[in-house]
Amino acid sequence: MRNSTMIRTAAAAAAGVLAVTAMAADALPVATQKKFYSDDPIWTMPKPVPVTNAKRRNLSEYYDFFENTLFSPGERPKEKGIFLPSQGINTVDEVPNSAWYTNRHATKRMTIDELKRGVGNENPPAEGTWAVVAAKNEGVTPGFRIRDAKGREYLVKFDPMSNPELASAADVITSRFFHALGYNVPENYIVYFDAAQLVVDKDAYVRDATGKRRPIRQADVAEMLTKAPKMKDGRYRAMASRLLPGRPMGPFEYHGTRGDDPNDLVPHEHRRDLRALRTLCAWLGHDDSKSLNTLDTLVTEDGVSYFKHWLIDFGASLGSASFRANSPRDGNVYLFDWKSSASQFLTFGLYAPKWQRAKYPALPSVGRFEYEVFDPHGWVGDYPSTAFRNENPADRAWAARKIAAFTDEEIRAIVSLGQYSDPAAEEWVARCIIERRNKIVNAFLNGTAALDGFEARDGQLQWKYVGKNAAAPSIRWSVYENATGERRTIEGETSERLPRVKAEYLMAELLGPGPAVSVYIKMKSDRPIVVGVERAFAMKNAD
Repeated sequence: MRNSTMIRTAAAAAAGVLAVTAMAADALPVATQKKFYSDDPIWTMPKPVPVTNAKRRNLSEYYDFFENTLFSPGERPKEKGIFLPSQGINTVDEVPNSAWYTNRHATKRMTIDELKRGVGNENPPAEGTWAVVAAKNEGVTPGFRIRDAKGREYLVKFDPMSNPELASAADVITSRFFHALGYNVPENYIVYFDAAQLVVDKDAYVRDATGKRRPIRQADVAEMLTKAPKMKDGRYRAMASRLLPGRPMGPFEYHGTRGDDPNDLVPHEHRRDLRALRTLCAWLGHDDSKSLNTLDTLVTEDGVSYFKHWLIDFGASLGSASFRANSPRDGNVYLFDWKSSASQFLTFGLYAPKWQRAKYPALPSVGRFEYEVFDPHGWVGDYPSTAFRNENPADRAWAARKIAAFTDEEIRAIVSLGQYSDPAAEEWVARCIIERRNKIVNAFLNGTAALDGFEARDGQLQWKYVGKNAAAPSIRWSVYENATGERRTIEGETSERLPRVKAEYLMAELLGPGPAVSVYIKMKSDRPIVVGVERAFAMKNAD
């Protein structure tokens, strides 16, 4: 089992003990290749290996765009239509907790208060004077870094003049969803303030369009505010993002690994938590989901320094493009798309794809966000990423299970954090997220793919159905030999009841429309436990 081998190799390496690599394991005699070990399933990776030679890296946006648009970095299938298996998952087909990901709402339900709180909702900028310590004065929308009276620092970003509330609401709402989905995100707050609250710090600096650094003047702050929408009461609304803990070390890429990170063992294009991010971004319309909107920080806990991996900047989601409303193209075709361009050329511009006919309500604070034309299979970001392109049916189903965990009430509660002044805007965003959730669940969780939450309890194998298109499976039981992989069918056992046979492991094959699901149960004397789940999705693309 390649995935569990990779997880176990990483776990052993992190623990500082002798690890057997996947290649070495393949060379061992069959009798020594146990499928399951005493600590399976691994839900939390061990304490990371200390990072001793960290190097900050910069990534050019132009380089990232052209590398991913014109080339295909990282490992991709050599044959068209073939999917590569996912990595970074445990024996029950889930992603364990690590510096990348933490199991939250779909694994252990969060209360509505916890969902709204997110990574933290108790640390907005303190009232009173805010010291401007750095600024960006070029471009369509201004932004600066402030330090509040308690010494905490925040990045402050404004909405575009044409669409007040657009980007600030999107940033706060989407960050809460991604936190509940399991990712590392910053603390984001919607703030209201008077211009008089902003005082230039004595060491403050601004970078001009050429990147040259110079001291900030109070006039610079006044100029920035002329580019920000002003409320009727004279105040300004903005999004304040608290600076992340640790030392910024640059973005991560959606392929390869960091050479200065000894814990980064799984190529990013194969990590399930990065592959399945495509479907999660599709749900929330986060089409600016590129490497430049990620960040690695070097954090220290219990005396050990390691890289923590973050998703940042969600202003381009939920119909927003940060500096304007989304284009109808966004989420439907790449910024540069050969196929779309050829269709327009060959038809003299008369060809109109379905997404061009989408209808959007006249809601400036929402921009362009909809659900009727939304296609869970076909959604794309602004430009390709190898991890997203490698997403396979198992990754999509994993993402859909996470999305299905959100009820209508929970979605509406999170959307309320956007603080839209127009109730129609809040209602529309919530409705779109709910309907897009339904489309994703219906697309990726059909038949046996909708089975989840397996437990051995009260003498039975139990599970839950996710979505509306689940199908009750037929069951075939076997005794499973962990040391050899041999299976012996148990005749006459076809119910959910655990067969009363003498065995260390049992295996239940759940059959029906959709992937065959194999559930492995360790028959412990005190309580049987599910230690393995395998979903046999087709690894060929029918497209």
